[in-house]
Amino acid sequence: MPKVIQTSGPGGIDVLEPASVELDAPANDQVLLRQTAIGVNLIDLYHRTATEGQYAIEHPAVLGVEAAGVIEEVGSDVSDLAPGDRVAYCMVRGAYAQKRLIPAARLIKLPDFISDEQAAVCLVKGITAYYLLHRVYPVGPRDILLVHAAAGGVGQMLCQWAKHLGATVIGTVGSSEKIPIAQAAGCDHVILHDRGDFAEQVRTLTDGRGVDVVYDSIGRDTFFGSLDCLRPLGMMVSYGQASGAVPPFDISILAQKGSVFLAKPTLATFVQDPAALRHLASEVFQAIRKGAIRVEIGHRASLNDVASIHAALESRKPLGLIALVP
Repeated sequence: MPKVIQTSGPGGIDVLEPASVELDAPANDQVLLRQTAIGVNLIDLYHRTATEGQYAIEHPAVLGVEAAGVIEEVGSDVSDLAPGDRVAYCMVRGAYAQKRLIPAARLIKLPDFISDEQAAVCLVKGITAYYLLHRVYPVGPRDILLVHAAAGGVGQMLCQWAKHLGATVIGTVGSSEKIPIAQAAGCDHVILHDRGDFAEQVRTLTDGRGVDVVYDSIGRDTFFGSLDCLRPLGMMVSYGQASGAVPPFDISILAQKGSVFLAKPTLATFVQDPAALRHLASEVFQAIRKGAIRVEIGHRASLNDVASIHAALESRKPLGLIALVP
């Protein structure tokens, strides 16, 4: 029987346990997928630990929202996919598995120039980077950006893609060892967000002007400082909460900071329509093909070792893009 890694309940890495599952034949709209590579994302940690709020899930649960593999069997109503097709998916929980059943509508056929490993680690991060740069705030050559966690998975793709668009990129990182990673991703300037007043440093780098847009995946620890980095009518984009959720605040602060805009987008909203998902995935694949973003595996591990990967992510070690081998 196929093996999975599932939770016994919400909590620390000790709740991650191996198990065997028995899979039925695919339903009419499903396929049986043999997974060849699995991605790891911060949302996996949020699902494991949350007891309330937007990331709370029912347990026991198989975590993971992103993987690639080969179709073994298709349901009777599936006409656009066939056994042997290489496919990938994102934002469908249950990825920490050797095999799984999955709705055919959530699958994306892979072009020949994208490997299974690349596909398994690029969709969540790449689509996120795409909608942040093209939909939430369309970035152009004259824009100045502040990207928090610039050495992280999404951060690196954001910086690379923004530089390809001609923008000036200021990145923040949490430790000195991450500075060269952010620089390699295209940051024009890199600052340590927990060393001194990062907003003051941003103001200095922009000659007092402020940045056009802030992309903040850190949350509680950086949110209010990020508002101080914006030019009047700038855009604050809060798309993650690595340090915890942003506490409630009086929205009049947005007026006080220069009539700034605030966006709180989620990947799930952008990919809920299958046609939109496939379009966004194609944009990411073409960006890889053109060299606008690079997808290089920074760390490989067995699915059985996923608990140690979670622990490393929680300690904010710079692992790069992570591919699990089922």
